[in-house]
Amino acid sequence: MIRKGTDDDFAEILHIINDAAVAYKGVIPQDRWHEPYMTKEELREQIENGVEFSCYVEADEILGVMGIQDRTDVDLIRHAYVRTKCRNMGIGSLLLTELLKSSSKPILIGTWRAASWAIGFYEKHGFSLVEEEEKNRLLRKYWKIPDRQVETSVVLVDGKYLGASSTC
Repeated sequence: MIRKGTDDDFAEILHIINDAAVAYKGVIPQDRWHEPYMTKEELREQIENGVEFSCYVEADEILGVMGIQDRTDVDLIRHAYVRTKCRNMGIGSLLLTELLKSSSKPILIGTWRAASWAIGFYEKHGFSLVEEEEKNRLLRKYWKIPDRQVETSVVLVDGKYLGASSTC
């Protein structure tokens, strides 16, 4: 079952993010990795800045989380994580499908350039990588991340974005 995250889910959402983010250790640039990957304060700030989490729940246990953030003319998919023990079971696909259904706006997703599994996951769901110049523009416009993270990230967009940005 997928449901909206609540205040009561905060600790579990944080735990899932930090559990799943271990996959990035040794993959993303060393200067961007830290433990914990996300602190309580960082998660609280993300939620205060409008990231709304959806949770995949089975047998009263949250197995995966994915956030969406309204940025006026687009929605951002943020912090998509599935418990390490539950990967490759379709949970991420179910969460993404649910969030895509809930949005009528173009969807943008930022992830680490080195996270080939994440890029492949989003491409499998119809997202496309944008060119470097567009990536830099989008990350600076819609995300609040350091320049080093802009440099080491990619942006994927859905068909609504591609249609909206077409000049034809």
